[in-house]
Amino acid sequence: MGQAEIGGLEPKASTGLPPRQQDAERGRQGGKAAGVFALKPVSSMLEDSDLGDGHGSHLQRTLGLRNLVGFGVGSAVGVSLFVQTGPEAALHAGPAVALSFVLASFACLLAALCYAEFASLVPVAGSAYSYAYATMGEGVAWLIGWCLLLEYLMSGSLVAIGWSGYATQTLHAFGVDLPDAITGAPLAMVGGHVVRSGKWFDLPAVLITLSTAYLIMRGTRLSARVNDFVVSLKVVAILAVIVGAAPFIHFHNWQPFVPPNTGVSGSFGVSGVMRAAGILFFAYVGFDSISTLGQETRNPQRTIPLALMISLAVCVLLYVGVALVMTGIADYRTLNVADPIAEAMRQQGHSLDWARWCVSVVAIFGLVSVLLVTLLGQVRIFYAMGRDGLLPPAFARIHPRYCTPYVGSIVTGVGAALFAGLFPLDLLGDLVSIGTLLAFAVVSAGVLVLRRTMPDAPRAFRTPFMPFTPIAAVLACLALMYSLSGDTWVRLVFWLLLGGLIYGLYGYRHSKLRAPVEE
Repeated sequence: MGQAEIGGLEPKASTGLPPRQQDAERGRQGGKAAGVFALKPVSSMLEDSDLGDGHGSHLQRTLGLRNLVGFGVGSAVGVSLFVQTGPEAALHAGPAVALSFVLASFACLLAALCYAEFASLVPVAGSAYSYAYATMGEGVAWLIGWCLLLEYLMSGSLVAIGWSGYATQTLHAFGVDLPDAITGAPLAMVGGHVVRSGKWFDLPAVLITLSTAYLIMRGTRLSARVNDFVVSLKVVAILAVIVGAAPFIHFHNWQPFVPPNTGVSGSFGVSGVMRAAGILFFAYVGFDSISTLGQETRNPQRTIPLALMISLAVCVLLYVGVALVMTGIADYRTLNVADPIAEAMRQQGHSLDWARWCVSVVAIFGLVSVLLVTLLGQVRIFYAMGRDGLLPPAFARIHPRYCTPYVGSIVTGVGAALFAGLFPLDLLGDLVSIGTLLAFAVVSAGVLVLRRTMPDAPRAFRTPFMPFTPIAAVLACLALMYSLSGDTWVRLVFWLLLGGLIYGLYGYRHSKLRAPVEE
């Protein structure tokens, strides 16, 4: 790191203590003096990653570039493609939903370039949370960690709800009908308000969430192997559907490509394209999950930035291709259904029966990979925050056999299952998008702070076109956030206030930056 230590620019002074305790002592003193602005030295983060949970167990570096690209594509190609594309076309953007994906991907690209610089500098578990802790202080780190909790936990629930819809429809096609009371949430969104739906809970969503959490607890390497296999099948099948359905495109379905605004903001027109882009940004939450795995990745300074770029390129091509084909073979106004791609195929009669079945099967298995990566990212965020004392230390406890944070896996699985079983998809989708956008905006702004406060820190990757890239990333994220509904903003403010209360009552008091150092 040179003479200056990241997270504390002064050279290390000898105190007679071992190096790790010297770092802990400086961090403790800085924590008491700076309060919520206290920085955690990167050397302490790196040594913590090697020492593990204090009980002889630690996360193992078993992941390579192929695994990370698989996690990125696996998490991104999911609910937004199989479920949300149709409703966003029908209600907000029309055929221009493809353009909405491009706008969302552009904002994600800018943020990914900023993430890549952080990942090359602080290659530990925790992603944006850990980056902020080393560069912008504990208070900002908590804010990002709390937003990531909103992003991962609720997006996992959203994926499980989408999986439940496709699984229920597929079982129905085979003559198996589950009781209606256990195939949906007891709450629903009607006219922007939450009302009772008459159902009890979404049993399929609960079961798939708990099963996936168990798989994650069994080990990252096993999860990676399952994910790689599922993602390979998913990408091949989606490409086959795009190529096979392309001859059935009717160009009149794309006219007008951007339907005129209905007089209501966000209902078609430019505002509708932006509203859809803001909601569909949920598709790209997987790129943050790549960086949460820094502590389990071989050569993370090089591997993580490369995996971010490759994953984004693959996902943009798949999303735009499916959106164009879907709105080209069917009237976009008919796509506000739980399985829009399959519905578009059904409208072609028996000609695309093979493609419809392919999509249904791929959605069932493919959404499992999305759920797996999403829950995995949440578990690693819990691990980092528990390690730092901002959450109970049980979240950082590593299983002696599986070498995974098993307590965090259990809590994440149960929490996501409860949200999936009880809350409607519309409510969760908007919350996930706005939480993700806020986290991306803060990380992008952090690169500007990083370049000013630590200009000489070694970086394996540097965000290009400074300072324009991070500024553009922040503006793009804020623009997409602005396009979301007022109710979504109210829920975000409530969520942040709740997070601030928990930090004040627990995190601030138990932070290891303010804890005594054991001699």
